[in-house]
Amino acid sequence: MNKLKIYKMFEEAHLPVYGSDWAACFDLKASIRIKDIITVYTSNNNMFKLTATPNKEGKVAFSLKAGYRALVPTGLIFDLDETQSLRVHPRSGLSIKEGIILANCEGVVDGDYVHQSYITAFNVSNKVYEIVDGARLAQAEIVENNPVEFEVVTEQPRDKTNRKGGFGSTGK
Repeated sequence: MNKLKIYKMFEEAHLPVYGSDWAACFDLKASIRIKDIITVYTSNNNMFKLTATPNKEGKVAFSLKAGYRALVPTGLIFDLDETQSLRVHPRSGLSIKEGIILANCEGVVDGDYVHQSYITAFNVSNKVYEIVDGARLAQAEIVENNPVEFEVVTEQPRDKTNRKGGFGSTGK
């Protein structure tokens, strides 16, 4: 089994976990401490900061309003090498049941990025969603990079199959 080096920015930061023995991706958790400053963007793209506080149950949390996006800290720095990237995906259950997706559909952490990784949570529901410390908000996988050289050609590519067009052209 391969190993991935992870630096915890503070002792309570939550390590990733696999949800099952055959899981393709590991879950990324929110690592939020009291008084952490969270960067939030409104539906009108106005940025503001809010402070994480204990909720009614005493857990550290913050509320993400409908249509708002937030940079949720993981408390982790991933020590990737030059041949790797970390791909962050939404969690399917959270997406369909709660309307919490990733603002950029898929996050990419490059091998030379050596700072805290964040989850770009986006609330597409019509209700406020509470993000609690330790919540599994996204899933991620290590991907081997496949760099290419670009070659400009003078002839447009020809059809390779019987496919004609895109955007639903192959049927439902």
